[in-house]
Amino acid sequence: MGKYLLLKHYRGAPAAVNDVPMDQWTPEEISAHIQYMQDFADRLEGTGEFVDGQALAPDGMFVRYDGEGRPPVTDGPFAETKDLIAGWMMIDVDSYERAIELAGELSAAPGAGGKPIHEWLEVRPFLTEPPTITD
Repeated sequence: MGKYLLLKHYRGAPAAVNDVPMDQWTPEEISAHIQYMQDFADRLEGTGEFVDGQALAPDGMFVRYDGEGRPPVTDGPFAETKDLIAGWMMIDVDSYERAIELAGELSAAPGAGGKPIHEWLEVRPFLTEPPTITD
């Protein structure tokens, strides 16, 4: 089994086919979109492939350590210039091919007009430890 993140982007990915920003959707369209993702997660929970998932607000900032006794340095948020993650779903599947298959299904979540978004999702594998070699 391998763990993967399916990442949804506010921006930074190629434009979706149904490229209407969510802030222009009706409440019913938003509800249908969220329900699709919940149903998808429920189905994967039943197969043992769902680990976790969350939606993220567009607000945020970069933070870094700036030396002993100094406050952290912050930058942002600058939503117009930074790639922002809208949400993520962690899956634990048998193969990379299965991760791609599930990302394709999640990409079909409905958007404006109830039509599939066909949004681009980033599929990122978790790093694993290299095998231990013994003599």
